[in-house]
Amino acid sequence: MTKVYTTKELIEILAAERQACLKGERLKLEVTVSGNPVIDQFIKTEGLQKFTAYQDFKKAIHEYQVEHQVSGVVWKEMNVKGKILRYPEVDAQLISLPIDLEILKSAKNEIVEFWHEITVGMELYLSLNNGRDHRKITIFDLERMIARSEWGSLWKWENKNFLELILQLGWGKPEEACYKRGRPFAGSEYIHAVNPGHLPIG
Repeated sequence: MTKVYTTKELIEILAAERQACLKGERLKLEVTVSGNPVIDQFIKTEGLQKFTAYQDFKKAIHEYQVEHQVSGVVWKEMNVKGKILRYPEVDAQLISLPIDLEILKSAKNEIVEFWHEITVGMELYLSLNNGRDHRKITIFDLERMIARSEWGSLWKWENKNFLELILQLGWGKPEEACYKRGRPFAGSEYIHAVNPGHLPIG
């Protein structure tokens, strides 16, 4: 019987391959910048060749995930203000399977409840223009976004003088939700919580 790699092993394999591509150990030599040999001789194509080699390898891993039903879910832990939450998230280099989406959906309420507990007294901002701008929102705005989302995820920026908590509220496949390419079937909103008098930096 053939061994099936685990989620953790696939993440490690991808990390090693990414490093090999960055070092130039893997290149997709047939890739050219413009397709015009006269122009391409003046442009360095190595960066594009490295990127394409890794993307091709990642696509093969995603096909492997589907074929062998290897989950893309990893478990994260958030510790804020003495409160701890363990929650699922799809690894940024992997894809989600249908069962993964069910896991994410089942964790949404616990993530939202944790968010409400740790952001009491903080100001809320909605990320706009891919995080370049932020608009202040109310708890009622947030509740509407929560109601139309399917799953959530969390991040934090913290040092001794600053705390920013980010709640991602998404729908559809997470690997398509982070970028606009999945809309309208997949997408997400990012809500930033900061202490009064501060602005989001994340």
